[in-house]
Amino acid sequence: MTQHWKTETDADGIVWLCLDKADAKANVLSSDVMLELSTVLESLEAQTPTGLVLYSGKSGSFVMGADINEFTKIESKELAYDLVRQGQQLFDRIEALPCPTAVAINGVCMGGGLEIAMACDYRLAIETDKKTLGLPEVKLGLHPGFGGTVRAVQICGVRAGMPLMLTGNPVNPAKAKRIGLVDRICNEDEWRQAAKQLIDAAPPKQRMPLVDRFLNLGIARPFVKNMLLNQVRSKARKEHYPAPYAMIDIWASDGASPKTGYEAEARSFADLMSSSTAQNLIRVFFLQSKLKGQGNRVDSKIEHVHVVGAGVMGGDIAAWCALRGHTVTLQDRQQKYIDPAIERAEKLFAKRVRDDQKRRQTTDRLRADVAGDGAAEADLIIEAIYENLEAKQELYKALEAKMKPGALLSSNTSSIRLEDLRTVLSEPRRFIGLHFFNPVAMLPLVEVIRCEDTEQEALDIGFAFTKGIGKLPLECASSPGFVVNRILAPYMAEAMHLAEEGVPLPEIDKAAEAFGMPMGPVELVDSVGLDVALHVSRVLGEAMNRPIPERLGAMVEKGLLGRKSGQGFYRWEDGKAVKPASGEGTVPAEIQDRLILPMVNEAVACLHEGVVAEADLLDAGVIFGTGFAPFRGGPLNYARERGIQEVLAVLGRLAGTHGERFSPHSGWSEL
Repeated sequence: MTQHWKTETDADGIVWLCLDKADAKANVLSSDVMLELSTVLESLEAQTPTGLVLYSGKSGSFVMGADINEFTKIESKELAYDLVRQGQQLFDRIEALPCPTAVAINGVCMGGGLEIAMACDYRLAIETDKKTLGLPEVKLGLHPGFGGTVRAVQICGVRAGMPLMLTGNPVNPAKAKRIGLVDRICNEDEWRQAAKQLIDAAPPKQRMPLVDRFLNLGIARPFVKNMLLNQVRSKARKEHYPAPYAMIDIWASDGASPKTGYEAEARSFADLMSSSTAQNLIRVFFLQSKLKGQGNRVDSKIEHVHVVGAGVMGGDIAAWCALRGHTVTLQDRQQKYIDPAIERAEKLFAKRVRDDQKRRQTTDRLRADVAGDGAAEADLIIEAIYENLEAKQELYKALEAKMKPGALLSSNTSSIRLEDLRTVLSEPRRFIGLHFFNPVAMLPLVEVIRCEDTEQEALDIGFAFTKGIGKLPLECASSPGFVVNRILAPYMAEAMHLAEEGVPLPEIDKAAEAFGMPMGPVELVDSVGLDVALHVSRVLGEAMNRPIPERLGAMVEKGLLGRKSGQGFYRWEDGKAVKPASGEGTVPAEIQDRLILPMVNEAVACLHEGVVAEADLLDAGVIFGTGFAPFRGGPLNYARERGIQEVLAVLGRLAGTHGERFSPHSGWSEL
């Protein structure tokens, strides 16, 4: 008797093996599931069936992968090695069965789920446009551990198999078939018949393409290795993210050989599992789940979204909402202000929606609305006009007169306190902030802003809407800069101080990138716009008694706004910064600490002041909102790993040398 696996044998002697993990919404390869599979295989090995078909008992999902919760219980490199070797040997037994084996993939098939599928002779996928098949382990600082590094190359070849693992990006069934990962695609009503046909016909198994067989030879592998390394180096540093480099090394050494490749994979996986990168990226995986878990379920459904303000932020918010299935009306003073937003939206839709009919439907969901009639029909209104208290309040009075009962009003304000904005509203407790980040299509975080007395239902609607459009919500108290802008401000301001001291701008950016930031602070200021950076600096400077970098104001007056104007601290061409060669100035050894530790100090202040309720949520928000090096697990986690006493000592030394802006916040005592 098994709890998770169910078997039935048909009249032709084919065994239909169903994985339906008990008391779970989705299948994962937990230790108890794997132990039961070993028992099932014993009976199949003892009495060989005509064929074996593996399928899922979960609707729309095959296997999500390994149970990530169990990763946190692996306490040693030796235990990690033993566990993955057991998994490899289990899947080897599937491959070694003397009967034809097929798997029916009815949806999400990731990580270990795809590895068990590759151990079968034939792979059948249910037709869908969604990207459901992948090996995403690299995003956890790991690589496949149940034989995937060998079988992906053996089946698809190095040209398709390695990118599948190196990027971690999933593919849809159509692409999976093109690269040889899937043998057949069928609709949901035909999979049983199709699987039986594969078992009965037993065609030759998918083999590595001829070109890839040559590339897999020992004489060719060094050349291919260099090409793969060049691609990876442009995306990630080895000292930050060792997993892709490890994958390339074991392929270059073993050529995906079943004789030696599995052992090499297990040793490499165990090494990676014990690294701080993997531990912190696994932490980030759970932090992401924590963000998604905020809020209570609500019955209110947001169908129609009305956005006021068709500038870069408002227009792109409207486009994203339409892309994610909402009916959207976009309001501004005149049509000429809306037209550029519609043009940007069409470019986004062309890039994200391949099917012509679906793209037309997406385009039709977004409508220009100069008169603002959509406000009366909307379930949610997002105000995204310029940062002026009086202008926003005049707009709110007009909108409130039109809004239907139960509709929710929100603001995309980046700097004005909600308590000040809402004074003109008849229902101020139902007013929330929904603060998106630019570019909207790229950045996953949305700050959901509340006052002390904000209605929980209004917040819950905000959480549900944010998650519904594929974003991650972070609940924040209404305060200057909220979290993301507040933490980025000292990072960018310190870059200005360093520049004024004569440190070459590219060296400032290099120091931040060497820490793991996705973009240096000088390039970041140029990217967000010097005018925006100046405005945020003024708001936070007034609220927190901080100096405003003089250079920013002077450059804005000259119209040097950064990427948007083509010239800021750097010259911009084709959307990229043209960075000059480093000058002769001496780069201080402490430059990295001067950039990073003020962010960490500000994170401590945010936690102490209750801007965010708990440390884990704060770390999550900073990672997904600022790009703070994910492999470091967040600013507070970084401080703990480095040692809080050491961080405090460095801040103290910097304060003594460079001024009070480095003084440790009183909230450190609470950590």
